[in-house]
Amino acid sequence: MKTGKSEAVSPHPVPAAERMPFGIPGGWIHLARSYLSAISGAVGRLVFSLAYFILLANTLTISDFGLFATSSAAGVMLSRIVALGFSSPLYRAATMRPQLIGLYSGGYLLLGFVSLPLLAIASYATFLLFFASNLAPGVFAAIIVAEALLWRTTEVVVIVNNGMNRFGRAAVLVIAGTLLRALAAAAFVWWPDHTIEAWAWFYLAANALALTVAVVFFYPRQRLRLSLPVFRRRMADSLAVSGAEILFYLQMELDKLLVLALGGPHLAGIYAIIMRLVDLTAIPVRTFNMMLVQALMRGTGALRGVTRKLAFESGIFAVSLAGLLALAVILHFFPRALGGNVAEAAPLVLLVLLVPGLRNLAEYHAELLYARGRTGLRAINLALLGGVKAVMLTWALTRFQSTDELVWSLNGVFAAIYLASLLLTYSALRMPSRAL
Repeated sequence: MKTGKSEAVSPHPVPAAERMPFGIPGGWIHLARSYLSAISGAVGRLVFSLAYFILLANTLTISDFGLFATSSAAGVMLSRIVALGFSSPLYRAATMRPQLIGLYSGGYLLLGFVSLPLLAIASYATFLLFFASNLAPGVFAAIIVAEALLWRTTEVVVIVNNGMNRFGRAAVLVIAGTLLRALAAAAFVWWPDHTIEAWAWFYLAANALALTVAVVFFYPRQRLRLSLPVFRRRMADSLAVSGAEILFYLQMELDKLLVLALGGPHLAGIYAIIMRLVDLTAIPVRTFNMMLVQALMRGTGALRGVTRKLAFESGIFAVSLAGLLALAVILHFFPRALGGNVAEAAPLVLLVLLVPGLRNLAEYHAELLYARGRTGLRAINLALLGGVKAVMLTWALTRFQSTDELVWSLNGVFAAIYLASLLLTYSALRMPSRAL
């Protein structure tokens, strides 16, 4: 396959299609329509995610919710082992050469099977390190299978549709998958056993059904093929992506694991509730990130210029801040609006106002490096950021005794992560692109 265009200024004229905003032909009106189509899935996901969160957080005990949220976060991290990062070449093919989806899908499935022993070993090690004293192994295994195998594969179907600019279909699938989780939580409310052991099986069933719907109704119909030369060309990038993704989600989810290890299940539950509310602010930002990544992979110069870089950074921070501030105001006047268990954490939301913007910007930086094909540097940067987060969060957990002080200190923790990410990312972006 040919190497993508560099974003360096070229003396040759830029084709008209590439001068379009975000590389989407049709101008700003078409761009707005594409974003609204893509964001519709995010808005639908936001609504059903909120319903799912409210039902589950107020049905499980706070301690059980903390255990579930932490094991689910571990599953998200471990899911990046699946297929050894070959979802990256599959996404690039869907974005730039959709006729090759069948070829790359065959590679993804093959490497998916190859990666299963590694997933099992890593999952067992994670269980021994963080969960052995609080959670039964069968329950942990059910949550990991649901998150790392079933839901991750559903996400890959969404990724492929987004790569093909089928934003509407991807949005419908996102909404359907989140709706199925919310329905499982609603059914669980009426189930007589409200323990995490019972919920794990509801969660497994919901994700299995979501994957079935994704494969049957949403995956492009192409003949599956295998090609060893393709494997050889793409494996270095795939492994780098897999390692970078593991490091990315390790530094994203490490806080939950550390809070569980150092503070216990109840504090982990309070922390998980706060961070879940923070997560909701990232949904519109991730849609923007996805479209920007596609533009950068197509070599459109979407990030060219200091003014544009500053505008993107400022916009992401402002949207994130406004989202959490609105939620904090609602919870201030109506602390039980999201249920009794959430009400215990409601007064703490105002203390983390800076966290969503700083956290979402670090995620945005990682996406920029992926789009430019700098997967090796991305992995190194994420390892460094994970180290910064581990040191800063361990210091905060051992330094502050009260929950209020600990939560307030998170602004400083994420500010340090953001500054390190900013320096590392924009230094790396000066190098030529290595996109497909």
